[in-house]
Amino acid sequence: MEQILIIEDDNMLNQGLCKALKTDGRQILSCSDLHAAREQLLCGRPDLIVLDLNLPDGNGLILLRELRGQSGKPPVILLTANDTDEDVVKGLEQGADDYITKPFSLAILRARVNTQLRKAEQTEAGTAVKTGSYSFDFSAQRFCVDGISVELSRTEQKLLRLLVENRGRIMKRTVLMDRIWTDGADFVDENALSVTIKRLRDKLNAHNYIKTVYGIGYVWVNECE
Repeated sequence: MEQILIIEDDNMLNQGLCKALKTDGRQILSCSDLHAAREQLLCGRPDLIVLDLNLPDGNGLILLRELRGQSGKPPVILLTANDTDEDVVKGLEQGADDYITKPFSLAILRARVNTQLRKAEQTEAGTAVKTGSYSFDFSAQRFCVDGISVELSRTEQKLLRLLVENRGRIMKRTVLMDRIWTDGADFVDENALSVTIKRLRDKLNAHNYIKTVYGIGYVWVNECE
């Protein structure tokens, strides 16, 4: 399921953005300050971020710089009242993918959001993730360990993608379950995640890479410990 994170401190505008960008197959997450945004990002990488600059606990460019230094940075659209050429250039130079000034048209915002999501999907489609002895091409559904192909189920592919795209970060069990089982089921047995983790570890011989963080969730470590 596609995820968009909105970081905007104006409550009415935040709610309006959530409503305007919500579609079937898309989950909208929202925060009103940098602290809450950082907490949300620890739960996983969204597909796109809409970021206000003037936030109660700091400038959104601070978060933008933090994201730029991470692997797999999602597209970021800045949304702000700062509309001078200098402000726009500064935002783009620091890693923003687009810049929209207030007031703005919701139709234009939706169009730009969809454009950035398409670009990200096209870029990602042609890129294989390589880490250690592993090579994962999610577009081609080709997964190799030491050059040997391994077959994974759709559920195992979803789980693997979440772990490797957020490698080095702890992924909470609740977040993994919400983002893997997106068929609208009212209840998913937590044991299903444990079973999928075990199968993935066994198939990839990744017991030293997929680590359990007891009481919290799982993490794909950057290097074998």
